[in-house]
Amino acid sequence: MNLIRPILAVFLSALMIAPASLAQAPQAPGTPASAGVKTDFSTFPTAKGPFFIRDYKQAVVDPINLQNSSRLESLIKGGKIYLGLDDVIALALENNLDLELQRYTPQLAQADLLRAQAGGLLRGVPTAVSSTSGSAQSQVTGGATGGTTATTASSSTTSSAGGAVITQTGTSIPNLDPSFYFSSQFGHRSSPQSNTVTTGTTALISDSRYWSAGYQQSFLSGTTMSYGWNNTWFKSNNYRSDINPGWNPNMTLQITQNLLQGWGLAVNNRNIRVAKNNIRLSDLTFKQQVMTTVAGVVNLYWDLVSYSEDLKVKKKALEVAQKFYEDNKKQVEIGTLAPIEIVRAEANVAQAQQDLTNSETSLLQQETIVKSALSRTGVASPSLSEARIVPTDTLIQPTIDLAIDLKQLVETALRERPDVAQTQINIDNTKIGLNGSRNALLPSLQVQATATNNGLAGPANTVPAPAGQDPVVHNVDPFFQGGYSTALSQLFRRNFPDYSIAFSLNVPIRNRTAKADYVRDTLSLRQQEINAQRQINDIRVNVQNAQIAVIQAKARYDSAVKARVLQQQTLDAENKKYALGASTAFLVVQTQRDLAQAQGTEVSALAGYSRARVQLDLATAQILSKYKVEVSEARIGKSSRPITTPQN
Repeated sequence: MNLIRPILAVFLSALMIAPASLAQAPQAPGTPASAGVKTDFSTFPTAKGPFFIRDYKQAVVDPINLQNSSRLESLIKGGKIYLGLDDVIALALENNLDLELQRYTPQLAQADLLRAQAGGLLRGVPTAVSSTSGSAQSQVTGGATGGTTATTASSSTTSSAGGAVITQTGTSIPNLDPSFYFSSQFGHRSSPQSNTVTTGTTALISDSRYWSAGYQQSFLSGTTMSYGWNNTWFKSNNYRSDINPGWNPNMTLQITQNLLQGWGLAVNNRNIRVAKNNIRLSDLTFKQQVMTTVAGVVNLYWDLVSYSEDLKVKKKALEVAQKFYEDNKKQVEIGTLAPIEIVRAEANVAQAQQDLTNSETSLLQQETIVKSALSRTGVASPSLSEARIVPTDTLIQPTIDLAIDLKQLVETALRERPDVAQTQINIDNTKIGLNGSRNALLPSLQVQATATNNGLAGPANTVPAPAGQDPVVHNVDPFFQGGYSTALSQLFRRNFPDYSIAFSLNVPIRNRTAKADYVRDTLSLRQQEINAQRQINDIRVNVQNAQIAVIQAKARYDSAVKARVLQQQTLDAENKKYALGASTAFLVVQTQRDLAQAQGTEVSALAGYSRARVQLDLATAQILSKYKVEVSEARIGKSSRPITTPQN
C-alpha cells in the first residue's frame, strides 16, 4: 500500500496537467497554419444581461438594414441622377444587397468556430457568390438591339460549403465545454424485515438526505476529468447501529485517458482547425463577391453609357431622315422629283423613329437595372424611380497595352484569385478531417484512474431496544463521534482513501465501417486534388480567352471606326451626287441607314471592348486594384470615395 499510493498520486497529477501542456504542442506537419486567423468575437452577437446568465439567453442579432446610404440621395438634382463610374462603385459597396448578404458569412464562420471550440460539429460556411443582373436586352429578348451587345454583368462562382460536417466520420470529438451538476434527494423508507438479527426490528424505518455536486470537463488530449462531492445524512430505528444518525460524505476524482482511439490534439482539435480555416474561407468568399459585384456594376455602367451613346446616334439618324424628307417634299412640290420619293422618305423616317423608340426604352430599362443594383430597396422610392440617370463618364478608348505576357497574366491569376485559395483550403480541411478517419481505425484503449476519500461521523446511537430485546452497548470510537465537520476533516485528511486503476480495451472485429470511411475520405481528397488541377487548367484557358477577347474587341472597334468614317464619306458623296441629279433617293436612304448602322456598330464595339477589359481584370483578379476598391471598406459598407457634385 505504501508503494501504490505515491505511484498513483504521481499518475493522477500527470494526467491532470497533461491537457495544459499538450495545448502548447506544435501543430502537426502538413496542416495549414491558422495563427493569423482572427478569433476575436467582439463583433459576434451576444445576449444582454449580467455576465453570469448571458450564456443561457438568446443572443441579440440586429435586424437587416434596408436603409440606403446618403450618397444616393446626394447625387440626385433636378430629378436626375448624375453618375460617374466612381459613384457607381461607391454605391455598390454601400448599398448592393449581394454584398450585404455576404457580410453575414464571416459571422457564420465565427459561430462555427465557437461551436467547434465546444466540441460540436461544424455546420459549414456558404461559399456561393451571386452575380449581378444582366443588361436590359439580355433580360427582354436574350439578344441585343440598337448599339450594344448585351451580356451578363459577371460570372457566378459556386463552390461547396467549407468543412460542412454536420454528420462527421472518424473518432468522436469530446464535449469541451465544462459542466457543473448538482442533485438532491430526500427520502423516507419503511422496509419489513424477514429477521431481526441485523436490525433488531421487524420494520426498518429510515430517513435520508442526499445531495451531490460535481464538475466534469474533457480536454483536447483525449482526457476526461470529473470531480464529485457526495453527501449523505441517514437516520433509522435500527438500534444495533453504533452511529445513528450520521453523515457519510465522500469526494471522488476520476480521470479517463484515451490511449489509442481518441488520443492526441491532431484528432480532437480537427474541427477547431477546420473552423479557423473556414474563417479565412469566408474572407475569401467575401472578396470574391466584392470582385464579382464590382465587375458587374462596372459592366452595367458601361452598358448604360453605350445605350446613352446609341440614343444620340438614333436621334441624329432621325434628324437626318427628317431633313431628307423635308427636302424631297419641297422638290415634289416644285415638280422636280417623283411623288414616290416622298413615300420612300416617310418610310425612312418611320424606321428611324422605331429605332429611336427601341433605343429610348432600352436605355430606360438599363437605368432601372442600374438603380436596382445600387439600392437596397430597388426602385421602391418614388424619387429614385422617377429620376433619370445621366452618366458623366464616357466609354474607355482602347489602349495599346496588349503586349503583357500571357505567362505573367496566368501567374497573377493563380496567385491572386480567391477561388484558388478557397480550393486549397478545402483540400487542407479534408486532410485535417482525415486524421479522424485514420484514428478511428485503431482499437479503443482507455485507462481510468479513480481516487476517493470517505468520511463517517455522527453521535452514538440512542435508539432504545424494543421490548423483549437486550439493550446494546455502543462503544463508538471517538474518532467518528461528531457532526458534519468531523466527517469533512476525515475527507481532507484522507483518512479513508480508495484508489483504483482500470484498463478497458475494445477491439472491433473486421473494422469494416472505419476502413470504409477512411477509404472514402481518401478518395474524396483525391477528387479534390484533381479538381484543383482542373481549376488551374481552366484558369489558364480563361485568362488566355479573356486576353484574346480584348485583342479581338480592339480589332472590332478599329474596324468599326474605319467603317463609320467610310460610311460618313459615302453619305456626303451621295448627297452631293443627289443634289446634282446623279443619284437617286433610294441610294441616299440606303446610305443613311448604312451610316446609322455603322455608328451603332462603333458604339457597340467600344462597349464590347470595355466589357472585355473588365472580364480580363476579373479573370486575373486585378479588378479591385484597377478600380482602387478596398475590401475593408466593402466589409463595413462605407466607401471613402468623394461624392461627385451633381451638374447643373
